[in-house]
Amino acid sequence: MSENKKDHNNEHKTTDHKHTEHNATEQGTAEKGAAEQGVSEQRAKDMQGLGFSTRAVHAGQEFDPITGAVIPPLHMSTTYHPHSVGNLRLGYDYSRGTNPTRDNWQEQIAALEGGAYGISFASGLGAEDAIIRSLLSPRDRIVMGNDVYGGTHRLIDKIHGPNGIRHTPVDMTDTAAAVQAIREDATAMVWIETPSNPLMKIADIEALTAAGHEAGAIVVVDNTFASPYLQSPLALGADLVVHSTTKYLGGHSDVVGGAVVTNSEELADKVRFIQFAAGNQSSPFDAYMTTRGAKTLAVRMERHCDNAEAVVKWLRGRKEVTKVLYPGLADHPGHHVAARQMKRFGGMVSFRLAGGADAARAVAESTELFRLAESLGGIESLMNYPAEMTHASVKGTELEVPDDLLRLSVGIEDAEDLIADLEQAFARL
Repeated sequence: MSENKKDHNNEHKTTDHKHTEHNATEQGTAEKGAAEQGVSEQRAKDMQGLGFSTRAVHAGQEFDPITGAVIPPLHMSTTYHPHSVGNLRLGYDYSRGTNPTRDNWQEQIAALEGGAYGISFASGLGAEDAIIRSLLSPRDRIVMGNDVYGGTHRLIDKIHGPNGIRHTPVDMTDTAAAVQAIREDATAMVWIETPSNPLMKIADIEALTAAGHEAGAIVVVDNTFASPYLQSPLALGADLVVHSTTKYLGGHSDVVGGAVVTNSEELADKVRFIQFAAGNQSSPFDAYMTTRGAKTLAVRMERHCDNAEAVVKWLRGRKEVTKVLYPGLADHPGHHVAARQMKRFGGMVSFRLAGGADAARAVAESTELFRLAESLGGIESLMNYPAEMTHASVKGTELEVPDDLLRLSVGIEDAEDLIADLEQAFARL
């Protein structure tokens, strides 16, 4: 045998050996990945027996198995190298559909809401749109509160309305009237927002959910104002919970996002398909930022609530104020329902001024710590004039907001400083 032929045979044997090693490695990696996935699913189930803050810190936050990094890394890659054609690594192929950082956040938000499936989106309205597009058909009807967030009304009325989705606004605080509206005309979806934005109305989630299910409707609860720390709609029977995670969950006014949580695999699959096919998912960076914010939700919400209660007490003593809207007040129409379904009463406060629109605008433009801005739920306090800001789009409709009303998102600063800021603004009236 020639030297060249021997070398060729030896190279062939070496190559075969490398292929065998490579295939064994692939098989071992796949088996390891499947095992880790099983452990992750079991850990997610185990999380439900832990306290809220423990879930907030640990759900979806396994240490990195390669480096041991306590905080999971941010995965910015748009695409993933498979073991071989059709043999993906833990199911990852392209980040529009699957991304480890987004998966971590989705596991975390599901754990916080006590749900089985979390689906995250680029915005709260994106999450709402995915629910409507995936679960409703032309001629279906939504029964919703008559003071829902202006963007929700605009989405349903202006975007989905022309495509055949009908809606009926109703006072959700009047449970009997709401139940009657749900029973009429084959309701397909009940949309509950509680506390409502910005009138702070309280809807009885359990009663309305029961009525919705009796009518064969899907029940959605917007839990943005309360946050999962204060209210658990799935435990009260709701089918889906929707959030603008931009608000309390992110908590720092630096990342826009939305999320849907459910215990129904069927509903989750339908909503998740829109997330994937329509390309409205949260980016890896946004998911990472929201995860970081959500870990401190419990401690932040306690401070938001403490400060809101102090501000409410101050507002109640002011002659310039005709009405304070806060469910923690014993004389609030929804106080007893709120006390039953919420842990505390939240950091959002609305109030009306005797001086009308001029007084409201003057106060809104005079505060310094309370920054005049849209949005809510951040660590900093915000002042909002809904009639011309967040709810300008519903002017002239049944959802129009009084022009003497201001909405406060009470932050985590020192309460005395926030009250002093309001004091100096009121002094200018």
